[in-house]
Amino acid sequence: MSAEPRSRAQRRRDTEHRLTHDVDIWVASASEDGAPYLVPLSFDWDGEALLMATPVDSPTGRNLAASRTVRLGLGHTRDVTMIDGEVEVLHMDALPRERGDLFAEHTGFDPRVPATPYRWFRVFPRRIQAWREVNELPDRELMRDGHWLI
Repeated sequence: MSAEPRSRAQRRRDTEHRLTHDVDIWVASASEDGAPYLVPLSFDWDGEALLMATPVDSPTGRNLAASRTVRLGLGHTRDVTMIDGEVEVLHMDALPRERGDLFAEHTGFDPRVPATPYRWFRVFPRRIQAWREVNELPDRELMRDGHWLI
């Protein structure tokens, strides 16, 4: 038997908590010919966008740079947050040093250090959905067109 469904306000609080405290997220992208690609990446949330980094020549790096769109999955299947976002691509030196330092502190990884060339990818959420079980499917949409609904 499943628990009572959370209110949308509670789901938003839970989502913001996970965005602030979680370190890794599933990143789904697609190549120009539509081949899907899924990979976990570390991220840092600044209250407006998720910051991630991946090698320039990786499938994810190429896909995000080409499409400028992404779907992210936060959590596990019985407590998931799905985020559809717009991607901003930044060269390593385009981000203020302090912001890169916050990313490195939160994730335990500094993409400015490896010899492999990395890029920053800022994801601005456009749509966010959150649910645990079937009883939370109604009202699962928390953000639409980049604006919180609650």
